[in-house]
Amino acid sequence: MNAPTIVLGVIGADCHSVGNKILDAFFNEKGFRVVNLGVMVSQDEFIDAAIETGAAAILVSSLYGHGEIDCEGFRGRCVERGLEQIVLYVGGNLVVGKTPHEAVAEKFSAMGFDRVFFPNDDLEKAARLLEEDIRARPREPVTERPA
Repeated sequence: MNAPTIVLGVIGADCHSVGNKILDAFFNEKGFRVVNLGVMVSQDEFIDAAIETGAAAILVSSLYGHGEIDCEGFRGRCVERGLEQIVLYVGGNLVVGKTPHEAVAEKFSAMGFDRVFFPNDDLEKAARLLEEDIRARPREPVTERPA
């Protein structure tokens, strides 16, 4: 695999940084070129970085439970900006309360995320899935559309 670029960050007003740093180190070690935007990242900052770097995927994390609010419309925004084929992952503590993982995954899948991960999920498996998803997605040069 030829070092695909991925954009990584913590969305919204979430300032939890430890997991973000772990993901950065892990995916770098697995051979991905990681563009880590850090914490408190807006949807447009993720999308801008993906366009600027030619990223194959965006990995969004959220730990403070407001991922549902922060991620609403993300896939549509990607499409509007010319990233129809971007692989879109989300993970963390995505909702407030004790919602079953299946219900959370269904909700985020309906929002256009390709895969949904939770805090205890296997990162090795996530890296394998990411490689497969990137390989399976046709890549075309991005011609950004007006915002």
